Amino acid sequence: MNMSTVKESLPEPAENNDRLKELKAFGETKSGVKGLVDSGISKIPKLFIRPHDELADESNPGRSNIQVPIIDLRGFETDDDHRKKIINDLKQASKDYRIFQVLNHGIPLSVLDGMLDGIRRFHEQDAEIKKEFYSFDRFKKVNYASNIDLYLSSAADWRDTLTISLLLSDHVEPDELPAICRSSIIEYIDQLTKLGELLFELLAEALGLKREHLVNMGCGRGRTFVCHYYPECPEPELAMGTSKHTDPAFLTILLQDQIGGLQVLKNNQWIDVQPLAGSLVVNIGDFLQIISNDEFKSAEHRVVANRVGPRISTACFFTGVAVPPKIYGPIDELVTKENPPIYKDFTVRDYINKFFSKAIGKSSLDDFKLQV
Repeated sequence: MNMSTVKESLPEPAENNDRLKELKAFGETKSGVKGLVDSGISKIPKLFIRPHDELADESNPGRSNIQVPIIDLRGFETDDDHRKKIINDLKQASKDYRIFQVLNHGIPLSVLDGMLDGIRRFHEQDAEIKKEFYSFDRFKKVNYASNIDLYLSSAADWRDTLTISLLLSDHVEPDELPAICRSSIIEYIDQLTKLGELLFELLAEALGLKREHLVNMGCGRGRTFVCHYYPECPEPELAMGTSKHTDPAFLTILLQDQIGGLQVLKNNQWIDVQPLAGSLVVNIGDFLQIISNDEFKSAEHRVVANRVGPRISTACFFTGVAVPPKIYGPIDELVTKENPPIYKDFTVRDYINKFFSKAIGKSSLDDFKLQV
């Protein structure tokens, strides 16, 4: 993202000038939210305070004690009947909740814990070392920043992020990764890629397609790992860890620690996705909604700020083939005369560019709907 272009495109009335100066000053520290917390602040800066209408909505929150589905993948390879049950459970979870947790997914607990520890160590190392990776370039393989939409959002989110992008290349060299978490990231990427392929096989069958259909479309390619660090927040009722949004991806697999804060919207109520030791959270993304022609829909979710921290998580977005450009659209087998295409074809780069052209949280799905 060319930040000077973004700044030039902002409106210039007087009331925006102070905010722009505050944003610029925050960005120039390159120390992120953790830098603010380390400085000993007791009040959050104005740039993190959510708009009045959002805060008013939170005064009467719609909350639910419903738990998102938990799917045990144990035995999917050896027991055909159990595999069919897993596929049916995935189908129902994807349709009804758009998000679920998986257990016995095949990734050792030591790898999960190692990844969380690696993310923590990266964000808690000397600030000057982190600054070497500081960048707002979304297509750079490795970058560290706070709020990729800093100059576009109405309020900044209370988090910092290390991003590893395999969007334009399937491979990252070890020496491109931060030394402090290099080995844990490499192992996690390898293990999660295999799990992603398995989930795409199961989801293809859940859609009534051949097992290999989504894998052959390249849905498991183009992974991007966003490694979030949410420091403790002195005024969590005023801020948000991650604003509500859907993901510009086919599928997202999330690893989170035990602090909690992730919520998914269902029937206009926010449901807490309770941390479950050894589990991974999986949610449907915009791209899968498009190619399934609304059979599966993307999950609107957010992360609330917390007085307890830091919260550590890493989300892997499976975004498909971007290079060379591949055309995606509603799958022929899922389109009928009674169920015509809802969306037009798209490329990964076009969709992602549209998604990041505005504040995160404003869906881009409508931009790709066919005119009726």
